[in-house]
Amino acid sequence: MQQKAVLSLEQVNHILDAAQREAEANGWLVTIAVTDDGGHPLALRRMDGCAPMAAYVAPEKARSAALGRRETQAFEDMINGGRTAFLSAPVLQGLLTGGIPVLHEGQVIAAVGVSGVKPEQDAQVARAGIAALGD
Repeated sequence: MQQKAVLSLEQVNHILDAAQREAEANGWLVTIAVTDDGGHPLALRRMDGCAPMAAYVAPEKARSAALGRRETQAFEDMINGGRTAFLSAPVLQGLLTGGIPVLHEGQVIAAVGVSGVKPEQDAQVARAGIAALGD
């Protein structure tokens, strides 16, 4: 029987807290979503003043990163590079930069999606949250 690692609630909150600190340090208003490896929601945090739309986009970025087993920037780059047929892929809707998978021993165990600022800034906030797991 195979076994897999999963995030605890404490670890999910640690990701959210670290990502929020990164956003606040830069003056960014974002929404942060964490999903499990199947893209199912574990947590959502929308900072005061963040656009309501981000509460829809961030979870989809996380879900797409979890299901696709890669950063959503890869999907956005593929589409921008001309492979627009990928837009018809079932289930994946958060194909914008800002979704980052959480890896443990080479396996995707969760994902973080961030929305609210520029794409590279969303990804920076997500990475800061994930990096905090090593603390």
